[in-house]
This record gives sequence, structure tokens and C-alpha cells, in this order.
Amino acid sequence: MPKRVSMQDVAAHAGVSAMTVSRVLRGQPNKVATPTRERVLASVAALGYAPDPQVGRLMQRVRAGKRRAVKAVIAVLREDPPGDTLPTQPYQFVPLAAIRDRAATYGYGVEEFWLGRDGLTPARLRRILRARGVEAVIVSPQSAALPCSQFDYTGFAAATFGFAMSDPPLHTAATNLHVGMKLATTELTRRGYRRIGLAITEWIDHRVQHGYTSGLYQYHQTIPEADRVPALMLPEKRLARAGFARFKTWLETHRPGVLISFDQHLPQWLDRLSLRVPQDIGFLVHDLHPDKAGTAAGLDHQRTELAKAAVDLVVTQLNQFESGIPETPRQILVPPKWVEGPGV
Repeated sequence: MPKRVSMQDVAAHAGVSAMTVSRVLRGQPNKVATPTRERVLASVAALGYAPDPQVGRLMQRVRAGKRRAVKAVIAVLREDPPGDTLPTQPYQFVPLAAIRDRAATYGYGVEEFWLGRDGLTPARLRRILRARGVEAVIVSPQSAALPCSQFDYTGFAAATFGFAMSDPPLHTAATNLHVGMKLATTELTRRGYRRIGLAITEWIDHRVQHGYTSGLYQYHQTIPEADRVPALMLPEKRLARAGFARFKTWLETHRPGVLISFDQHLPQWLDRLSLRVPQDIGFLVHDLHPDKAGTAAGLDHQRTELAKAAVDLVVTQLNQFESGIPETPRQILVPPKWVEGPGV
């Protein structure tokens, strides 16, 4: 086996210290003069140097095991604008505890900020974070107004949960509902259901980049046309009042054997129609909170894994000295899990 070129070999070839080579390779231009940096990069190319991946993994484990005292903070941006048109939070946001647990492994603390609450505007929040030296933010879009889209991300390592905020485009940690719908329709078919109905709001479907409706469409291509139930898109603004009438008409027209929907309103609507679950109709919660495991069948979006993914995205940016709106946003998609329950 040929001898692996080391960082010391590069340093000797360029006539600099190994620390200087390390700074150049880690992207710390402010600490190395431009001519020196160019000489180091030329030596790297001439010698064919590549980092040893085993050493890199070892150093990562050493750093993670130190559990050093917190020296920096990741800000979590929530939303609570007054008069928002989303009457409830139809998408359970990732819990702060899960974000903190992952951030602590890197030595970061976590603080939560609510845009729209107590007059907190995006511009004011930016000034607060700058004054505190915060360099990283994780965005949790939870409203129709989306004040997080008005925040200036220049100079911040940033990532967001889901696809509710498409502009500006940030690195994203999201549930893979294309896979989730495949899992749901496969499991329901295995249990004997043939007419699978989907009843959600447009906001929910948009949040997962239309993973629900596209997954349903893909499923429809595999079954007879007579068994296809068109999706019902319910209104966010008047869900409690106008939603029931639309739901009743859709149900009587298409007669699905099982519903994939949310656990707000729908169970009460089925009661009003004297439909028993699961005797008369199956019911699968599209986004089952872990606290309700055992009370219903559903899809678990694995929010602990989403928290890990988002923290990993921002820490990677910090380590690579990246910030602002990325030219090519990266996406980490977490598949949901099937949860058994009495609904089907």
C-alpha cells in the first residue's frame, strides 16, 4: 500500500506549520494570508492530499464526548402573530426538549423566540440575536402569516422544519410523506380496506410539499378506478363551521371505507353522522402525537429525529463557516412510522 500523504507532508512541502494547513482546510481565511493559503492549496493538489476519514470520525467522537460547557446558542424561531387565520396548530411543532438534547451534544444551548408575540418583529429579533452573538437559527413555521419569511438570515446558519416557508429557501428537515402515504396505503390495504379517503387542509398538504396528495395519486394508479376516492381539501379559516358540511357531502358521495385525517374535528363529525370507528369506518390519524399512542392508529412523524436533523444542519454550517440563504438548499427527509391503534 502506498504511504498516505499526511498534513505534515503538506506543511513541509508548502513551508508552513501543520496548524496553518489545518486552518486553510477548515476554511478560516481570516487567519491565513492569501499568498500562504494559495501555496498550501497548491501543495495539497501537488501531493494529492485527502483527509483520513477514520481520523475525522475519531476526532468527532472525542469532541462529542467532551460535553463541554455551553459557549454558544442556537435560536429556535416560533410564530404567534396576533389574529392569525390558522385557528389551531394543525401541525405539532418539534418540541424544544428534543432540539436542546441534540444541541447539547455539540456544546450549544438553545433559546426559543416567538415572532409576533409581545410585539416581537423579525427586524427586532435580528437585532436581539446579533447583540447576543447568536449565529444559528432553526425556524418552525406555524402560521398562515409566516413572519419567519420576513427575517433577514444574512450572517446566520439556518434550517427550517417542513416546507411551509418556501421563500427564502433554507436547508430543511422534514417528514417524508411520500414514503408515509406509501406506508399507510400498504398497511390499510393489507388489512382489507379498498376505498381509502384522505381529508386534510391545504396548509397541511403544502407543509409536506404535497406529500399526501401526490402519495394518494400514486396509490390511485395501482388500484381500479372504481376504488379511487378523491382527496378532500378542507378550509383552514372556517374549518369548524363550513368544514362539516363539505365533509358530510364528500363522505356520502364517495363512501370511503377508511379515512386518513387529523384528530381535530373529524372524530366529532363522525359521531354526528352516527358512524362508529372502526366498526363502520376506519380512521387513521395522519400525524399522531406520541402522547396519543395506543388511543388511535396513525403515522408518527418522528419529531425527535427531525430535531436531530435540523440541529445537524445548522452545526454543519457553523463548522464550515457557511451562513445566509444557501445557493443549493439541502433537505433531510425523515420517514414516518406506522403506529398500531384501535382506529383500524
